Amino acid sequence: MSVSFFYYYSIKFLKFTGHKNLLLLMNLLSRITSFIKITRPINVLITFCVIVIAAIICIRGEYVISKILFAAIAGASTAGAGNIINDIFDLEIDKINKPGRPLAAGRLKLNEALGLYLALVIFSVALSAFINWPAFLIEVFTSIALFLYSFILKKVVLIGNLLISFLTGLAFIFGGVTVGHFQYAVIPAIFAFLINLLRELVKDMEDLKGDSQKGVLTFPYKYGPLLTKRLIFIFTFILILATFYPFLFNIYGIKYFIVVMVIVNPLLIYFIKKLFENDSLKNLNKLSFLLKLNMMFGLIAIYLGN
Repeated sequence: MSVSFFYYYSIKFLKFTGHKNLLLLMNLLSRITSFIKITRPINVLITFCVIVIAAIICIRGEYVISKILFAAIAGASTAGAGNIINDIFDLEIDKINKPGRPLAAGRLKLNEALGLYLALVIFSVALSAFINWPAFLIEVFTSIALFLYSFILKKVVLIGNLLISFLTGLAFIFGGVTVGHFQYAVIPAIFAFLINLLRELVKDMEDLKGDSQKGVLTFPYKYGPLLTKRLIFIFTFILILATFYPFLFNIYGIKYFIVVMVIVNPLLIYFIKKLFENDSLKNLNKLSFLLKLNMMFGLIAIYLGN
């Protein structure tokens, strides 16, 4: 029995029995859940962790812990805002591809989502002003870029994918800027760019049905799933080769290499194998999550090897 099914009949029962206060409480909880869900909290949490770990990796000498916390909260808020504005512009497409999302399902009104988006953008930009000027400029740039992505750039073949992947890598630079040594975040940023580019292409394959009906010109829509898989294979091969560089040139230690060779690269090989075996929506969704999980393993590898 699904949660929505249970919720629907619980409401019917409460209306029938006249439990108005409990009914109001359940409606309130449902709305709060929808406000949280539209930000995609797992992605928000990952962004928070990425910025904290990036800052830790880049620490050299003195640092202010409150600035790291401000940066992580600001970055996470920006990620949440980006997800909201994406859902706002993709409302009609999500009714086909992701009908369970709060806006597409009608659990949130458009003006409510827009209000939350604006609040998160203003909050994140204001908070970044307490860190330093480079952090503030990155926040402003990221907020504008995410809006432009949702508004128009995601409809341009590969440009939207490259932009989102670039912003994912920029989160590492943001963490480094917070402690004043962003140069140590460059390698993690490149890895994050590549693995997120893989995930972006997989997500475009997932959304092919809705994108094609709404005329969104993604790479899978224009060139087909097979060519998309081949492109993903090329980027995966480049990523695997790139993981050897920090160890061979003594940038990261043996712990990094062990985690990469035992977990990260085998998962990438498994990902490619499963991608070519099965391109069903269920499998693509699992592979998208696998890449997200592998990014966390990559973070652990870099942290241990640093």
